[in-house]
Amino acid sequence: MVTFLPFKGYRPRLQAGEKIESRISPPYDVIGDEYLKQLQSNQYNVTNLTLSPDADKRYTASRKLLDEMIAQEILLPDQPSFYIYDQRFTSGGKEYNRRGLVGILKTEEYSEGHIIPHEETFSKVKADRLNLLRDMETHLESIFGIFPGLGADLAKKVDNAARLCYRYVDSDGVEHRYSRVGDETICKEITEKLKDQNMLIADGHHRYETALNYAKENPDCEAKQYVLCTMVAADDQGLVIWPTHRLIDAEDIGETSALKKMEKKMVMKEVTEEEMEAQLKDHLFGMIFKSGRCFLFDNKEQNENILFELDTYSAQENILKGIYKSDEGKSKVSYDAELESVKKAMAEKKHDAAVILNDPQLSTIWDLSEKGKRMPKKTTYFFPKIWSGWVFYLMH
Repeated sequence: MVTFLPFKGYRPRLQAGEKIESRISPPYDVIGDEYLKQLQSNQYNVTNLTLSPDADKRYTASRKLLDEMIAQEILLPDQPSFYIYDQRFTSGGKEYNRRGLVGILKTEEYSEGHIIPHEETFSKVKADRLNLLRDMETHLESIFGIFPGLGADLAKKVDNAARLCYRYVDSDGVEHRYSRVGDETICKEITEKLKDQNMLIADGHHRYETALNYAKENPDCEAKQYVLCTMVAADDQGLVIWPTHRLIDAEDIGETSALKKMEKKMVMKEVTEEEMEAQLKDHLFGMIFKSGRCFLFDNKEQNENILFELDTYSAQENILKGIYKSDEGKSKVSYDAELESVKKAMAEKKHDAAVILNDPQLSTIWDLSEKGKRMPKKTTYFFPKIWSGWVFYLMH
């Protein structure tokens, strides 16, 4: 059973001449240093709460700012509501619209089987986010989940009841539209519809697991058992998933030596860069080396572990760990979801090698996740990212 409720959201009250872009931002973990400075130059931008410049005082400065924003009505509460988050964008030359339904989700252990993770997480990141929650007592950013859907009739009711709050077009050309659904009857129908559904965490595993730990710390506070969540229907035509390619910086593992070892582990086919791109979908993954040589890879034999059928897992175990010893600190692995950016970096010989992955398939992700299989970190990149600052969930 998934418990998904409307809530009294606190939203930006824009001052005279102020635009919503002064308050919102992409998720904290994808913001570069220069962009962060730009965002934090706006006093009430959400990043001044999620990434406090005053690190020495942990997040007490952020809490002080949040309290000030509420006292001065920089943020104002709504009546209990769900919200609709539409993102219109272009990917691969095609135009899409992705609709998210925003509410609060009751946290529970993965073992209950209703909330399903698909990626591994970093404990260090979770520790930092838990400190933020303890000080703020507020969910400032939403997790991103995938659920079976509302059905055509209820979806139409929700669409008719939605009232636009904000609109913004970002530098990537993504149009963000944030609306509120306050109709009490429709809100109850939404909650009832989701009771018999499961949810796959698409993005925000760290935030979910942090919220669960926080809920356990506060068992007597019902409000603290929930996390801010944006749900997207599994059949939404705008559910676009990019692969996250791997860039390898090897310390003392030469290309010739690496290739010889790879030949023993995997089936390899040397191709041109153009052939690699064209034929990638018929193979497990591809690689580009600093020399310019390109290869397509497949497993030599079927493995009892079904995760080896997943390109990210096979590449991690056979190449990153097996050849480059990334788990032993003998090489560095970085990530890039944009193929053109990877190709440019390799053409400029900035890395020793790059692993080029196929587009992840939602059906594969869901199937493996329901079998209890966790995929390697950064297996998926759901585009576009869900921005923060539109609405907050206060638990105090």
